[in-house]
Amino acid sequence: MTSALSPGGPWYRQRWPWLLFGGPAVVVVAGIVTAWIAVSSDDGLVAEDYYKRGLLINQDLARVGQAEALRVGAVLRVTPDAALSVELTGPREAAPATLRLLLAHPTRSGEDLALTLPRGVDGVYRGRLPATRTGRWIVTVDGEGWRLQTAAAVSSLDEVRLGSARVED
Repeated sequence: MTSALSPGGPWYRQRWPWLLFGGPAVVVVAGIVTAWIAVSSDDGLVAEDYYKRGLLINQDLARVGQAEALRVGAVLRVTPDAALSVELTGPREAAPATLRLLLAHPTRSGEDLALTLPRGVDGVYRGRLPATRTGRWIVTVDGEGWRLQTAAAVSSLDEVRLGSARVED
């Protein structure tokens, strides 16, 4: 007569030990994968100078307010061959000799692009992007003492209207 407690073979041929060991083994593998992802990827959302950036917010808000007071607007156009132009609307005295254009990615700061655009004889600022940009972007145009910035990111850079140019046709 065989005992009910005697195993039917070696332990590694039973399914219950493997089911009991399987759960913790999956958790260990998932922890290793998570640690690898955390070490190998860049956290672009955290800035080292976050305190200084926080202090500069009031200055930026004043510059945005100045653009609203001057009723400055801008129309950014990008052609398929990555040539860009920025046309300002508003008073002529608000048009500086050069504009600073910032294309910021909402989550990946390594993809941000800052350009200085000279004003042409026709009053339009022209430049060229290194590559055609697709995806979500925050567009900022800086002049002398004023700043225009989109409230939301855009998916296509074919034509972007900023400031008072949003309401004009």
